Amino acid sequence: MEPDVRRPGNHLTMLKNLWISQQKLIITTISGLLIVIGWLIGRLEFSPLLANSLMILATVVAGYRIAISALHALRFRVLGINALVTLAALGAIVIGEYWEAAVVTFLFSLGSYLEARTMDKTRDALRKLMELAPQVARVLKNGEEIEMPAEDVQQGDLVVVRSGEKIPVDGKIITGRASVNQAAITGESLPMEKTVGDSVFSGTINEAGYLEIETEKSGEDTTFARIIELVEEAQGEKARSQQILENFARYYTPGIILVAVLVYLITKNPITALTLLVIACPGALVIATPVSIVAGIGNAARQGVLIKGGEHLEKAGKIDVVVLDKTGTLTVGQPKVTSVWVRSGSETDMLLKAAAVEKMSEHPLAKPVVEYASLKGPLPEVTDFQVVPGHGVAATVAGKTVLVGNRKLMLDQGVIIDDAVEQRMAAEENLGRTGMMVVEGQVILGVIFVADVPRQDALTLVSRLKRSGVQKVVMLTGDNKRTAKAIAQQLEIDEFHAEMLPEQKVDVIKTLKQRGKIVAMVGDGINDAPAMATADVGIAMGAAGTDVAMETADLVLMADRLEKLSYAIGLSRHTLSNIKQNVSFAVLVVLVLLMGVMGNVVVLASGMLVHEASVLLVILNAMRLLKYRETN
Repeated sequence: MEPDVRRPGNHLTMLKNLWISQQKLIITTISGLLIVIGWLIGRLEFSPLLANSLMILATVVAGYRIAISALHALRFRVLGINALVTLAALGAIVIGEYWEAAVVTFLFSLGSYLEARTMDKTRDALRKLMELAPQVARVLKNGEEIEMPAEDVQQGDLVVVRSGEKIPVDGKIITGRASVNQAAITGESLPMEKTVGDSVFSGTINEAGYLEIETEKSGEDTTFARIIELVEEAQGEKARSQQILENFARYYTPGIILVAVLVYLITKNPITALTLLVIACPGALVIATPVSIVAGIGNAARQGVLIKGGEHLEKAGKIDVVVLDKTGTLTVGQPKVTSVWVRSGSETDMLLKAAAVEKMSEHPLAKPVVEYASLKGPLPEVTDFQVVPGHGVAATVAGKTVLVGNRKLMLDQGVIIDDAVEQRMAAEENLGRTGMMVVEGQVILGVIFVADVPRQDALTLVSRLKRSGVQKVVMLTGDNKRTAKAIAQQLEIDEFHAEMLPEQKVDVIKTLKQRGKIVAMVGDGINDAPAMATADVGIAMGAAGTDVAMETADLVLMADRLEKLSYAIGLSRHTLSNIKQNVSFAVLVVLVLLMGVMGNVVVLASGMLVHEASVLLVILNAMRLLKYRETN
C-alpha cells in the first residue's frame, strides 16, 4: 500500500528517507548552487562580502563531512585523502582564497558521489543474486497449503512449487516432475529435467511442472544463501596487492604533507603547497585494486563461479599448471561394465561375490559392478568389509576372503597373477578400460572390465586452457598406466600420473610448486581435498549442494561443466591485467600532476578535477570486467 503523503508524519518520513538515500547528491547540489550564486554576485560586484560568505558556506556544506571523516581516520592514526582535502580547504580560507576552497570541496564531494554511484554498478551482480532469493513458501500441512516466509520452513516440511515459481528451499523431490532453471546456482540458463528423488536448490525456478519437495535446508542454511554470503565475504577480502598499496598509502600521505611544507618554505607560495597536497592524494591508486576485484568476483558469481576473495583471484590469474583428477572430472564419472572375463568358476558366481563386496564401497567403480551383477540374482551376505585406499576392497563371503581390486592389492595379498590374466588385462587396458580382478582366497575368479568415457567438454579443455595462458595440463588418477595413457592421449593431456594414492597426488603438486610453478588442483573437493589444499589454488567442480567443497576450495564451479574452468582462469587473468592497468594509470596521473604543479601549470581546482576524473576512469576501467566473456 502506498503511504498517504498528505499526512505530516509521512512527509517527514519521506524526507528522511530521501536524505538517507541521496545525501551525497543533495550536499553536492546545494554546495554547487551556493558557488554559482556567490560567483554571480562577485562578477556583478554587488557585494564582495556576500560573495565570499557564500563561498565559505559552500565550503562548509561540502566540506563538513570530509572533515568529520578525516577526524575519524585520525583517531586510528590514519592520514588519508580526507585529511589532505580538509587541510587544503582550511589553508585556502586562511589565505583568503575562498573560491579555491569552495571549488576543491565541491569537486571532492561530486567525485565522491559519482564514485559511489559507479561502485554500485560493480556490485550489481551480487544485488541481482540477492533479488533472486525466494521470500515465500507454500507448505503442505494436514492436506492444506499454508503460505509462510521461506526462512520459517522447517526441515522435513513438504513444500509445493508450481510452474513459474521459485523453489524456496533445498530438498528432494517427493512428488512430481518439472523443468528447473538452475541459473542462480550454476550459471546455466538451460533448464534441467527434475523428477522424484532428484535434489533441487533454493533460488532456482520451476519453469514447467509441479513439485512437492521435502525440505532439507531452508533460510540461511540453503546453498543459495551460502553463495551470497561467500560472495559478500570474497568481495570484502583484500588482495595481496591491495594490502601492499594500502600500507604504502599510510606512509605516503604523511610524506606528502611534509613535502608540501617544504615546498611552502622554499617557494613561499601557499597555493602551490596546497595544490601539491590535493593532487598528490593516492585516491585512484588505493581504489585501483579493490574495484577490479569486486567487478571480477561479481562477474564470476553470475556465471556460477565462486571465487573466495581477492587473494585467490590474484593467484588464479597467475596459474601455470592445471592438475586434474581423472574420474568424475575429466571423465563422465559414471563408468559402465564393458566386459567380463572368467578364469575360474561361473560368471554369475564371480559377479555376485564381487558385487556383494563392492556394494559397501563408495568408490566410483563399485556402482557399475553392483548394478550389472544385481541383474544376475540376489547378492550374498558379507562380513569383515575393508577398504584398501587406492587399491580395492576386501570382505568375507560365505566364510572365504574375497578381494576386488587392482594388481597392487593382489600382489600385497600374495596372489599370483599369471601371464594369461596379465595379457587379457593389458589388452583391455590399452583400450582405456579398467580391470578389476576378483579373487577368492588365492584363486583368481576373473576380471571385470569397466570404462569411464571422457566428458564431451573435456575434448576441448586443453586447448581452451592453453588459450587462457596455462602452460601445462596434468592428469592424476588411481587407475593403471595403460588406461590413464589412453585417456591422456585422447584428451591431449601434457602429462599424466597413474596408480596414484591420495598422498602421492600431494607429492606431485609439491614437486610442481618446487619447480616455481603456480599450480591449480581441480577435483570434487572431498576426495581430492589434500591435493587441493596443497595447491596454490584449489578448484572444486560441480559443488552445488556440497558444503564441504564450497568450504574447502578457493574457487568453486557450481556447475559440473569443465568450460567454467577455462572461463574462471581467463577472467582471473583479465582481472589481474585490469589491476595493473589501473595502478599504472593512477601512478602516471600523480606524476604528471606533480610536474604540472612544479611548473605552475596546474592550479588547486584543476588539480582536484583531474584527480577526481582519474578515480572515475579507474572505476570505469574496472567495470569492463563485468562484461568479460570467454572467446572461442
